[in-house]
Amino acid sequence: MNKVQFQQKILSLQDNMFNFALMLTTNREDARDLLQETTLKALDNHEKYVENVNFKGWVMTIMRNIFINDYRKMITNSTIIDQTEDLYHLNLPQTSGFETPESSLAVQEINNAIKGLNKDLKIPFSLYVAGYKYEEISNKLKLPMGTVKNRIFLARKELQCALKEMV
Repeated sequence: MNKVQFQQKILSLQDNMFNFALMLTTNREDARDLLQETTLKALDNHEKYVENVNFKGWVMTIMRNIFINDYRKMITNSTIIDQTEDLYHLNLPQTSGFETPESSLAVQEINNAIKGLNKDLKIPFSLYVAGYKYEEISNKLKLPMGTVKNRIFLARKELQCALKEMV
């Protein structure tokens, strides 16, 4: 695919990319920034695109990875290190991240639902949630990439059904 075709293809995906970015960020301005950054990165790396690979999936993976990396940077930068002489701030109460008992219970229900998955689905899904890419999971479990993707998809479907029943 030449550069002009590549540019036309990526421009035709802008609406889909924006919707995906909005789903990730839940903020229009951040979604626009993510869309722009993804488009630029894809255009800069057009020579890395392999012809027989799903183009839309390739671009969306770039977007997802940018989002995850930015999120990790934000978390790292927001970590506060107590540099007071007597470490006064270490004694302040720390929040657990669970605002209410209900949200804590919801997280527990999700974890229990994941634990209840079939071993063949649970392992690839857990690796995916931990941030591994499909290819890394495929290599680690010595399974074809299509099998890994299918098992993650099936795990999502089972979890959706299990969690819908809990509500």
